[in-house]
Amino acid sequence: MVQKLLLLFKIKELKNKILFILVIFGVFRIAANLPVPGVDSGEVERFFGSNQVFGLLNIFSGGALEQVSIVMLGLGPFITATIILQLMTMIFPKLKEIYQEEGEQGRQKFNQYGRMLTVPLAALQGFSFITLLTQQGVIESLGKFDMFVTTLTVTAGAVFLMWLGELISEKGIGNGTSLMIFAGIVASVPLSVQQIIVTFTSDMIPTVIAFFVLAVVIIAGVVTVNEARRNIPVSYAKRVRGGKMFGGANTFLPLNLNPAGVIPIIFALSIMLFPAMVANFLQASSSAIAVKATSILYAFSQNTWLYGIAYFVLVVAFTYFYTAVTFNPQNVANNLQKQGGFVPGIRPGKATAEHLYYILNRTLLIGALFLGGIAVLPSVIQGITGITAFTFLIGGTSVLIVVSVVLETVRQIDSQLIMREYEGFK
Repeated sequence: MVQKLLLLFKIKELKNKILFILVIFGVFRIAANLPVPGVDSGEVERFFGSNQVFGLLNIFSGGALEQVSIVMLGLGPFITATIILQLMTMIFPKLKEIYQEEGEQGRQKFNQYGRMLTVPLAALQGFSFITLLTQQGVIESLGKFDMFVTTLTVTAGAVFLMWLGELISEKGIGNGTSLMIFAGIVASVPLSVQQIIVTFTSDMIPTVIAFFVLAVVIIAGVVTVNEARRNIPVSYAKRVRGGKMFGGANTFLPLNLNPAGVIPIIFALSIMLFPAMVANFLQASSSAIAVKATSILYAFSQNTWLYGIAYFVLVVAFTYFYTAVTFNPQNVANNLQKQGGFVPGIRPGKATAEHLYYILNRTLLIGALFLGGIAVLPSVIQGITGITAFTFLIGGTSVLIVVSVVLETVRQIDSQLIMREYEGFK
């Protein structure tokens, strides 16, 4: 492994790509620490210390939301726009045709629609967040013109991050959006380690060891589930053309145990954040409404069992839902039939589609339950032990994102090495 890593820096093209990604990360981290005008740092610490609603949302901004920076929205608007468009493929057949059937050109057009939708979503989210932070005293009261300028600034920051992600995808290695989120999560690790060191005592040694062991087990489990596949055997009929025989090969169709990735967690998070965000706005209303709003905030805080159960159920449900949107067994069965392929023992066409549905629903149950368990694990551990200092080691969503991005990036690097006639990572 060390030799392969050293080899990356001996190949000029790969070295330039890696250095380019590191430069983009540096630009991102600088922007994430440039606050919008009028921010009260003391109120920021108080607000985010007492409000856990934005904890997971802060992950996708790379800590920029907690800094109330010019890129405080992170890649949230772009991710939301992409998800909305993917859901709209179920309603509009033309959009579905562009997304699934027009190949690379169709995907580029689909991505362009996502970029266009990102701008109004970023403006709406930016205005909402600034209004909320102003009500909470985090940002000084703003006039109409100042509100317009600040909203425009954070909207431009979201578009800027989207552009940086596109640059990484185009000129670097791996998926730019995923790598930007990865950089934001990793950037928070040194601060968490520093807090542990400052508060560390000898009595905490067993707890630290237990959390590190649990972290290793969780990472191993995430890697196993993320890489697990159910291979469905596929055979191709032999055909004779011009005196030559074609086909007759045996291969397999891989079905991932968790084909939805972290998208169901993002879906569920959006739903779980909505009541709490509305309650935050209503806290400034009359006393009766403020009491109700406080009750809602408590019910949807990460320390309650109601939050954990609802979050788990939503993640499992959205795993099935998103997979149904992005993977159509009927299309797969039709494509196999057109190419002369068939599953041994299963008739082509409708019978093959039903067979794929049957296998997908069984494997997806395992992936969905695991994904839901990983999502709520930090809240469960914190609720049982009352310990918050080490939860970043088992950080649920964060660990899932980091492991997934690392595995995907390693595969990308591996393919780059193989293209240059080197062995891949072993």
